[in-house]
Amino acid sequence: MEGGKGGVVKHILLAKFKDGIPPEQIDQLIKQYANLVNLIEPMKAFQWGKDVSIENLHQGFTHVFESTFDSLEGVAEYIAHPVHVEYANTMLPQLEKVLIIDYKPQ
Repeated sequence: MEGGKGGVVKHILLAKFKDGIPPEQIDQLIKQYANLVNLIEPMKAFQWGKDVSIENLHQGFTHVFESTFDSLEGVAEYIAHPVHVEYANTMLPQLEKVLIIDYKPQ
């Protein structure tokens, strides 16, 4: 990967929740996701939002979640962390579509 393993890495997750999932359940899943930044040390920041684009190119994705890490190693630690694994096992079955991309801001 270009630029080595050090430096800020953004972990982006695009999601479309399955039809029929109550809004309260989605809100709870988002709160749990946001709380991971308090539980997993390599995760430095977390932001999320809903699609507001007028271009209609979202391909069905409705939510975006952005986590910030200091390095690719930090992302790897996060992915393997038991708290993340437990959360992913709760969140992923609620999604119809998911796309995850990690990138280094230029």
